[in-house]
Amino acid sequence: QVRLVESGGGLVQAGGSLRLSCAASGLTFSSYVMGWFRQAPGKEREYVAGIRRNGGNTYYADSVKGRFTISRDNAKNTVYLQMNSLKPEDTAVYYCAAAFRDYSNDYRQYNYWGQGTQVTVSS
Repeated sequence: QVRLVESGGGLVQAGGSLRLSCAASGLTFSSYVMGWFRQAPGKEREYVAGIRRNGGNTYYADSVKGRFTISRDNAKNTVYLQMNSLKPEDTAVYYCAAAFRDYSNDYRQYNYWGQGTQVTVSS
């Protein structure tokens, strides 16, 4: 079966950095668009970043543009999210997701989801 497993979350001070990883198995990774989403308590799931199948195109929410970088290694079936200059408002559970269709920032277009990893940014 398809599995997406996130790692790399944790507690960090404002201004710090974290690198999230998402290891995929059970699917042809290079055939899927990958995305990162996040959800804070009491809020809706929010798109963070996306990357096309070959990694040639990346997309970001305005709130993270210039601070976060998404990348993928198709040989390792892994997608990454490098998060720099973290702010308290970045605190959330971060999810990676895989979409068989073309790129979208709509979570409903994604077919598979990981279990999430908590990121907490203290002020």
